[in-house]
Amino acid sequence: MPRRLGEDMMLDRPEANGREGMRIAVLDDELDQQALISAALTEAGHECHCFDRSADLQPGLRAKEFDLLVLDWDLPNFDIRALLRLVRESFGTSVPVILLTHRCDEADLVEALGAGADGFISKPLRVAELQARAEALMRRARFSVGGDQPQDYGRYRFLPAARQLLMDGQPVELKNREYELALLLFQNLGRLLSRDYLRATIWGSAREDGSRSLDTHISRVRSKLALRPEHGFMLTATYGMGYRLESVDPSEMPPSSLRAFG
Repeated sequence: MPRRLGEDMMLDRPEANGREGMRIAVLDDELDQQALISAALTEAGHECHCFDRSADLQPGLRAKEFDLLVLDWDLPNFDIRALLRLVRESFGTSVPVILLTHRCDEADLVEALGAGADGFISKPLRVAELQARAEALMRRARFSVGGDQPQDYGRYRFLPAARQLLMDGQPVELKNREYELALLLFQNLGRLLSRDYLRATIWGSAREDGSRSLDTHISRVRSKLALRPEHGFMLTATYGMGYRLESVDPSEMPPSSLRAFG
């Protein structure tokens, strides 16, 4: 089995969560396209189940049998909004959805994302892109341990179903990736997470792109959540390696240390 992108990117690795591969449902009415998608994802270590019609897929959705959905948006007489609504009612936000489409109109894509899709891939299909996108979405889904149940960390409460964070009972305004980054850090308290691992998990690519996006998001999360020792948590950087969120006891820290983070 090929090594997964980011497999060795977490410096202090948490325990594995779930099985290696995913159960993936593929909805496409073209047999050659089904075969291409299935071969690509099977090669990456996943188990694929192909369907020709939306109606054939729906019993499996209701039974919550799948970890990822790959849907052809260009199927005739296909109501994408209705199917995405069923997916979210059945799975909440825990199962990602990739759309395959010839469409390139921005309004169409905004509509799909707004209805609950997690991303799209333009046709003609590129195998490497599909494999990479599936791996990235799997990572995003699996770091949300606990599914849609609230997760509490001291004064912070994450509400995954609503993708919302409460601090002392009050909502914190976070952008999508800020929320995901904050949740990932809290779920790995005390662990040093490498820069590559953070980029691969949140952005879907471990490569440096020359920007300071990761550092900017870290800074915003630290500021918006007031991650300072006097509040019980400290977010620190290890130069050239990554970031660590730690739980601390303010009473055990000297006043000079508290002022340094003020």
